[in-house]
Amino acid sequence: MWGISGVCAQFLFQRKQIDIEWMVSVRLLVAGAALLLYSACRARAKIWHIWRSWRSAFDLLIFAVLGMLAVQYTYFAAIQHSNAATGTVLQYLGPVFIALYFSIVRRRMPSSLESMAILFACLGTLLLVTHGDLTSMKISGLALFWGISSAIALAFYTIQPVRLLKENDAAHVVGWSMVVGGLVLSLASRPWDVPGIWDMQTVSAAGFVIVFGTLLSFYAYLAAVKRIGPQKTSLLACAEPLAATLVGVMWLHIPFALVDWIGSLCILATLFILSKK
Repeated sequence: MWGISGVCAQFLFQRKQIDIEWMVSVRLLVAGAALLLYSACRARAKIWHIWRSWRSAFDLLIFAVLGMLAVQYTYFAAIQHSNAATGTVLQYLGPVFIALYFSIVRRRMPSSLESMAILFACLGTLLLVTHGDLTSMKISGLALFWGISSAIALAFYTIQPVRLLKENDAAHVVGWSMVVGGLVLSLASRPWDVPGIWDMQTVSAAGFVIVFGTLLSFYAYLAAVKRIGPQKTSLLACAEPLAATLVGVMWLHIPFALVDWIGSLCILATLFILSKK
């Protein structure tokens, strides 16, 4: 769902002139409100539990801005400046940053497997941004910046809410973080000013991004983090870049050469290397 929604976002940005700020703010506000409404129908009192302690409220605010909002905005910005396939693959450098974070926190050097993963990540990124021609970059500096930022945001999004998820339902964490993140972005953008070209294609693509690419997918991801932990969740989510690349090539005819596939596979290989015990 994330992969296909990335392709839908590229379609909206590049062919329907939809603004990133508008798309992200509306995506978060609509999906977050719907998730909280669903939770309230099940148990109204429990959705306010997360605000009853200063620690949980503070953790939620940090997660909403530096996790939920950041991972959404940086990912869409990477897509706008490149394409859905490249932006999604660069985001999947996130597990490497997770491994580096745990190495720093535990005060140890990266293991041999982690070092191998870092090497594959660097090689894959190099191939992806140069297409094998080391004398020049084939994607813009902005695309690379937003792609790396997206990977860092994904790592933070995966690690930071572990304590929140132990104490609260995943639907409440996701719903409130989306609403708060959407409200914060709305201070800079005005979601009531609707940009772009609107027709049935725009409505369908935007609807998929909001419902499947946000509401259902983010809940599923954090529910998985709660059940099996951040590292295994990152491994299983590697279907996203494959979906984004395949759908992007078939639907939007994204140019993706052999060297791009090799670079992408190098980055995805890091997930399997890091999962090996």
